Order: sequence, then structure tokens, then C-alpha cells
Amino acid sequence: MKMLTRRLLIAVTASLVFAGHASAQEKSIVVASTTSTQDSGLFGHILPMFKAKTGIDVKVVAQGTGQALDTARRGDADVVFVHAKSAEEKFLSEGFGVKRYPVMYNDFILIGPKGDPAGIKGTKDITAALTAIKAKGADFISRGDKSGTHQAEVNLWKVAGVDIAKDKGPWYKEIGQGMGAALNTASASNAYVLADRGTWLSFKNRGDLVIAVEGDKRLFNQYGVMLVNPEKHPSVKKDLGQQLIDWLVSSEGQKAIAEYKINGEQLFYPNASDSGA
Repeated sequence: MKMLTRRLLIAVTASLVFAGHASAQEKSIVVASTTSTQDSGLFGHILPMFKAKTGIDVKVVAQGTGQALDTARRGDADVVFVHAKSAEEKFLSEGFGVKRYPVMYNDFILIGPKGDPAGIKGTKDITAALTAIKAKGADFISRGDKSGTHQAEVNLWKVAGVDIAKDKGPWYKEIGQGMGAALNTASASNAYVLADRGTWLSFKNRGDLVIAVEGDKRLFNQYGVMLVNPEKHPSVKKDLGQQLIDWLVSSEGQKAIAEYKINGEQLFYPNASDSGA
């Protein structure tokens, strides 16, 4: 009888331990996000705070915005956190997302070599700068990965009156990689590249690169976050994912974003209260 009781106690204890372990494993979510939020170090700053508050572990899949949205379309993420509003709105209209929340913004900047072969350093008109780069055949690195940054770059060429798909020459190089890789390539080849300011500020391997053009209102860069629709993908961890979203747009989460700085310079500016962002 004592032996039977002992075996039952061991079995019950083991099942409780297993259940607890399984529960701990389940308290995690996957976020498909941009390389800029990862490469800039923002996630490394804010996600430990979120985990300390909720116990939820966030696994980030860092990709270009287009790839991140495709990952979410397949149901391979619970939350998507990107920066291409038109693509985000399309994602919602297709029924893959529940609701879009604005979170924060920064800006794009045009980076280039100190020698400035296109003669654009210190100017503020991004389309005039791109036109000069093309006219002089100065080396330009494009991410070429359908990311938010790549989409912004292509749109800026279009505003400048350039159909880059048709008009690109040997000076224009598409690498199909993230922001960090694009900056590394530009550094190695003394080329121009469009970058988000956050990744640039955290980038160490600058070589002879400097900011060539900044301050044009067309370089504004907004980020939004969405829960993947559980009606499309029942495996989505709706409650846990929504907890992350609610925290990001809360006063606590917004404060955490604002406090992330490198060498005293703020990388992202929270604006969850701006419903039109």
C-alpha cells in the first residue's frame, strides 16, 4: 500500500512538473519584424523589460518588411512589427491581420562616402540627390529585398522621375540582404545607401561613410504592429501576442522606446497616440 501511494505521488509530481515545463515553453511568441528593429539594438533594449513584466519570451524573426509580412501570412508568426504602411494596410485588407497600431517613427538618411562623388553632401532634397547619383554613375547599394527601406528607396527614385528597374546601370547594386549587410557593403565599396537612422547610429563598421542627405520630410519612417489573425491561423497565440502589442503602445512601452539611445542620441520616437500615423 505504501509502495502504491509512493508511486502515485511520484506520478502526480512528475505530471505537474511536466505540465509546468510545458506551460513555460508555451509562454512565448514569435514576432516577424524588420532588420532595423533588430540591427539597431532596440529589441535587445525593450524585450527584456517586457519579459520581466509578463514572463513572455519573444522570439524575433528579423527580415525585410515584405518577407516579415509573408512569414505572418503563412501563420509562422504571432505578431508582425514592420515599417511600410501601405503594405501593412494591404495585409489587413487581405484578412491576415486584426488591427494595425502605430508604435514609433524615425527617419531615413542617405549615407555616402566622405569623398562625395555625387556632390550632394549637406543637401536636404533627397530626389535631387538621387538624380545626381544616377547622372554621375556613383556607386549605390540597394537592399533589393522588398523591405520597408527598399520600398521607400524605390518610391523615392520614382518621385525623382527614375524608373530604377529600367534605368539602373552597373553603378546600382542590389544585394538582397538586410540593413546591416547593406551598410557593410557600402562601407567596403565607398558607395551611397539609404538607411534608417536607428541602424546607422548603432552601426560600427562605418569606414569612410557619413550622412550625406537628411531632413527631407519624404524620409519619414513610421513603424506599426499587428496581431496575426487567429481566424486565418488558429495556432496564433492571440492573448500573448496582444499582451506585447498592448505593452508597446502603453505609456511604459513608449517610455522604454524613447529611452533607447546610443551616445546620447535617441533612435526611435514613440507616437502610439497618433491614430493617423
